[in-house]
Amino acid sequence: MLAYLIRRLWQMVPTLLGVVLLVFALFKFFGSDPAVILGGQNATQAQIAAIRQELGLDQPWWIQLWIFVKQIATFDWGKSWATNEPVAHLFASRLPATLTVMVPILILDSLLAIPVALGVAYVRGSLTDRVIMVVTTVALSISFLVYVIVGQYVFGFELGWFPVQGWSDSTWTNLVQYVPLPLLLVVAVGLAPQTRLYRTFFLDELGQDYVRTARAKGLGEGSVLFKHVLRNAMIPILTNVGLALPGIFVGSFLIEVFFSIPGLGREVLLAVNRSDYPVIQAATVYLAVLTMLINLATDLLYKLVDPRVVLK
Repeated sequence: MLAYLIRRLWQMVPTLLGVVLLVFALFKFFGSDPAVILGGQNATQAQIAAIRQELGLDQPWWIQLWIFVKQIATFDWGKSWATNEPVAHLFASRLPATLTVMVPILILDSLLAIPVALGVAYVRGSLTDRVIMVVTTVALSISFLVYVIVGQYVFGFELGWFPVQGWSDSTWTNLVQYVPLPLLLVVAVGLAPQTRLYRTFFLDELGQDYVRTARAKGLGEGSVLFKHVLRNAMIPILTNVGLALPGIFVGSFLIEVFFSIPGLGREVLLAVNRSDYPVIQAATVYLAVLTMLINLATDLLYKLVDPRVVLK
């Protein structure tokens, strides 16, 4: 296991280098001139040249690339061009808000989708199965924006159950007051596709010979479903969760904007609107590293769920 972990971490290095080169090339050769953006429309050529020199943009591209690599290695991304706040501090201060929202979403999403899909698969072909499949199909056809607008109007304005926007310095207050509404809406959006997908995984396992053998030996349906079917279906479920995790963090961008949550997502969108390159570059690299770490964790969980999996 340790040898596999070291080998996988080592294999991440060339992947990360490729991401670094791609990000640098996109911003250096295809993006707008940062000095012109920062200088504004009324800036003179002398002022633009001074800004370019201050940012190190007058250096050869290989020196700029080396500076970029050092920033990644030292976690020192400089300062935000828009707010003059250190980028590392900006990310550290915004991360708790993002995790406060996204961790409950991830946990509740999985805890609901797996048992619902297992129950629907067990009663395949029944009226319950058909009704749930129709409901999930309709839910998949509705835009996420519609969920947000209707949810804010019904639960926020009409019923007054939750505040539509806001955030506080207290984690408990956030979890009780500000997180439930976005949590409810995101889980409602994600439950439909996951239920349909996980139902397929469970149906594949229910049709296997080992299920018929277990039933022939007299095992109860609870033991068959939870000790055999669920365990064997966890491999594709973990794969789906691992693939979806980076998307969940990207999806938090919209949640944080709609509900005025001061997290990383809203900060990155503001950085895009302001052409704040240091923040955008840091977010891109961090997301790439997060994706690689999630893939590694998923592979390790395969071994935990199914000891027959051989890590090579």
